Amino acid sequence: MPAALARRREYAGPALLSYGFRPFFLGGAAWAALGILLWVPQYFGEFTLPTHLGPLSWHIHEMLYGYAAAVVAGFLLTAIPNWTGRLPVCGGALGGLALLWLAGRIALLVSAKIGALAAALIDVSFLLTLAAVAAREIVAGRNWRNLRVLVVLILLIAGNITFHAEVLLIGAADYGVRIAIAAMIGLIMLVGGRIVPSFTNNWLVRNNPGRLPAPFSRFDMLCIALSAIALAFWIALPAHTVTGWLLIVAAGLQFARIVRWAGDRTAAERLVLVLHVGYLFVPIGFLLVGLSNLWTALPQTCGIHAWTAGAIGLMTLAVMTRASLGHTGQSLTASAGTQFIYMFAFVAAVSRIVAAFDATTIWLHAAALAWLLAFGGFVALYGPLLIGLRPAWRDGRS
Repeated sequence: MPAALARRREYAGPALLSYGFRPFFLGGAAWAALGILLWVPQYFGEFTLPTHLGPLSWHIHEMLYGYAAAVVAGFLLTAIPNWTGRLPVCGGALGGLALLWLAGRIALLVSAKIGALAAALIDVSFLLTLAAVAAREIVAGRNWRNLRVLVVLILLIAGNITFHAEVLLIGAADYGVRIAIAAMIGLIMLVGGRIVPSFTNNWLVRNNPGRLPAPFSRFDMLCIALSAIALAFWIALPAHTVTGWLLIVAAGLQFARIVRWAGDRTAAERLVLVLHVGYLFVPIGFLLVGLSNLWTALPQTCGIHAWTAGAIGLMTLAVMTRASLGHTGQSLTASAGTQFIYMFAFVAAVSRIVAAFDATTIWLHAAALAWLLAFGGFVALYGPLLIGLRPAWRDGRS
């Protein structure tokens, strides 16, 4: 083991493969932008992709199991070394994981040529391999407490398998979509509920002394537990009245939770503020999906996009920018460019929610353009940092 650790400390390969956040944040952001660029004209019948999935199914799958899964991979492969004290997966092993993720994207894109079953097997193999790697690292580091993050990966694996099975058997996915959304919102509630008040506390202590976020408590555990129950009902019984009321109760609990984090005192630092804005879409999503369950005049897609474009989109950007800066030794502050990509992501989320009520395509196109600028902007701003800055293990820079 000492020899292996020494070899990893002396890693001299490409900077891009020195730490998990580098290839997966860059690849995930690039695919988030490219996926929308390909989907919008496909959705409106302007051209056809060689995939066996319909335009909407391909879009949903690639945003959840493509882009979002890549960000989860980058986060876990970066966080696990901090949890376990082990050095990160890097070099060839990391490159292999990244190529497996990319193979899934290509396989789904050309699945009409290679066959739906073959594409599904290639796609699912990435999450299975990622779960195996994460489990190995956590167990090797005897970090038993964080084995619970594997639950999210297991849910994503189950959801992805379900998604492909539904498409193969009945032609469209239903449960597989809700499982992925619920897993991602669950991860945001669990991990976001730790890092948002923690990062806020650290910044306020240094820059704006006064009221601080409430520490993680039994109230937070209650909020997460009841919200998870509401999500489970939504997966299994999306149209049931009980589900609607549970989602609305969860919305109230999540609103109460975020109010306790003193986000109103962080306006001076957008790198912190964006965490609160992103998390705010979690209760908004609960509320809108719950209300749409009880009041059919309200389209459910508005709440679903509050979760996906809003909570997932903004929270992933917030985590990607902060981790990329912090793990490469940069100053933890949002530059003008970073603030612009946050703004575009927020506009994309709001526009996509509004588009659910609009019979025209204006708001849909506005959301797509803003999303492209947000994630394309991340690639342009952070790509050179992730690709070009050499790792330096000894001084703590990644």
